[in-house]
Amino acid sequence: MSEREPLRPSSDSQRMALDEAVSRYQAALTSDAAAFLLRRGISRETAVTNRLGVVSDPMPGHGQYEGWLAIPYLRHDGQAVSVRFRCIAGHEDCRRDYGHGKYMSLEDEPSRVFYIPAIHSADDEIHVAEGEFDAMILNQVGLPAVAIPGASGWQGHHRRMLAGFSRVWVWGDPDDAGAKFVARVSRAMRQARGVQLSIGDVTETYLAEGTAGLYALIERGQE
Repeated sequence: MSEREPLRPSSDSQRMALDEAVSRYQAALTSDAAAFLLRRGISRETAVTNRLGVVSDPMPGHGQYEGWLAIPYLRHDGQAVSVRFRCIAGHEDCRRDYGHGKYMSLEDEPSRVFYIPAIHSADDEIHVAEGEFDAMILNQVGLPAVAIPGASGWQGHHRRMLAGFSRVWVWGDPDDAGAKFVARVSRAMRQARGVQLSIGDVTETYLAEGTAGLYALIERGQE
């Protein structure tokens, strides 16, 4: 399977500049950022594989995110084609107190599928999570996974990337938005099946019950 055109920056020069910036951010990962990732169950290997970093010496258009965690969107060969940003300053309410979201995308950026390498490494089944960190956790425990940034981020063209799989497991958060996410993906793909989370999202479930807890949910979904 190959990634679709919406995953590509508009020019080779833009792609090279972005990839260079991502490498720079990765090298600037701070101890505070590493601790933030560890609290979310993200291993060092997973952080390296996903090229996570901290925005330092920002490229044009990234200046307002200096000090934020950079979450690159990678092609199957590991080259960055986009990036999202996560505030890690520990604000009680980013929107209310500072006027920005906890997660931010580049201006006019289309909704993209996170972690395309999973599509190329998966066999017959693949997993779809609501957010990037949840997909990282699933990949970390051996479940090839992509993510859609937010419950409302699923778009019709995303279906084409997953059409060749016999089973698409959909991990929606245990709330109304998560239920709508599972329903939306399931309507688009008849091979989709929702995973019933109860104690929290994928990350919270992993932190509470470990790898075994996630696999148990899949086994329950096969009954």
